[in-house]
Amino acid sequence: MASRAYNFNAGPAALPLEVLQQAQEQFVEFEGTGMSLMEMSHRGESYEGVHFETEKLLRELLAIPEGYKVLFLQGGASTQFAMVPMNLLAPGKKGVYVNTGNWATKAIKEAKMFGEVAIAASTGADDFMRVPSPGELVIPSDAAYVHLTSNETIGGTQWKDYPDLDSVPLIGDLSSDILSRSLNVSQFGMIYAGAQKNLGPSGVTIVIIREDLIGQPSMPVPTMLQYTTHVKSDSLYNTPPTFAIYMVNLMLKWIKNNGGAAAMQRVNQEKAELLYGAIDGSGGFYRGCAQLGSRSNMNVTFRLENEDLNKRFVKDSEAAGFVGLKGHRDVGGLRASIYNAVPVDNVQALVKFMYSFKQQNG
Repeated sequence: MASRAYNFNAGPAALPLEVLQQAQEQFVEFEGTGMSLMEMSHRGESYEGVHFETEKLLRELLAIPEGYKVLFLQGGASTQFAMVPMNLLAPGKKGVYVNTGNWATKAIKEAKMFGEVAIAASTGADDFMRVPSPGELVIPSDAAYVHLTSNETIGGTQWKDYPDLDSVPLIGDLSSDILSRSLNVSQFGMIYAGAQKNLGPSGVTIVIIREDLIGQPSMPVPTMLQYTTHVKSDSLYNTPPTFAIYMVNLMLKWIKNNGGAAAMQRVNQEKAELLYGAIDGSGGFYRGCAQLGSRSNMNVTFRLENEDLNKRFVKDSEAAGFVGLKGHRDVGGLRASIYNAVPVDNVQALVKFMYSFKQQNG
C-alpha cells in the first residue's frame, strides 16, 4: 500500500500488512460465526480455540521445554515489575537486579516496595550505554532471583548473551526482543514480555514461568496478581484481552510462515547492519549512542551534532513519510525501532533518506 508510513515507532509498533489484512477480513464476522471475535464469550468454543492455539504456537516457536507454564496477562510489563517480587520474594531473600537503564530502573523501584533488593551490576556510570559482562555481576548468596532487561529501548542496548546462573532463577524482561532471535528458554526461570513490539498489539503480556516457581506468595497478594490464579485457570480466570490474543495468534503464524525465530534473527541482523553501517560510515555526521558490543538490533539510537539538527531531521523525515524517529523524551536524540514487522525495504529507505539529509545539511 503506497499510503502506508515508514513506521519506526518504539511501541505500539509496526505490524505486518498481511496480518492487519487478515484481521480486517474477519473483524466483523469471525469464521462464519455471525459475530466478531470481540463480541464472543471467552468461555465459548470459538475463542478458546484461538486461545489455546496461540499458546501452542508460542511453545513451538520458542521451543519451550516441559515444566513451563504460558500465561496471557494484562497490565503490560510494568505490572510484572510488581508481580515478580510479590510472588517470588520471600523473607530472608533478596530480589537481585541488573540495572541497564530506564526499564530496569523502574523494575527496581517497584521491587523495593515488597522486599530487599540488591544490585548485581549497574552501567549507570556509562550513562546506560552498555550492558555489563557476566563477570561484572555480583550475586549475593541469599538471592531469590536475578532480574535483567534483555533490551533497553531508550538507550538502545541489548544483551547478546545471557548469564548462566547455577541455582538462582534468571528472570528476563524480553518485552522488546522476544522472538526477534533464537532463545534458550531453559536458561530462564521466568520470561515476560509486552506484546506490542514483536508479538502483536498492546493489551496482552506474555509470561513464561517455570513450574517450580509457581506457589503461594509469602506476602498478601491480591488474587489477580498471583501467578497461581492464572495458571490454575489457563489465563481465563477473568475476561482476557481476547482480540489482542487473537492478533498475537496471527503474528505468531506470520513468524512461523516466515521461518521462525532463526529467520527473524537473520533479517533483524541485516536491518541493524544497514542502519549502523549508515551511522558509522557518515564520517561523524551521525553518531551512535550505545557502545559497540551492546548495540541493540531492535532500537538503533543515534544523534547529530546538536539538538537543532536532530529536530530538523525529525521534521524532514516526517515530511518524507517516516514515523517514530524522535528519540525518547528522557534522552532526546534519534531512534529507529526495527522490530520483526519492519520490512528491510523500510530500513533501506531510511538509509537513503539519511544519506540525502547528510548531503543537504553536512
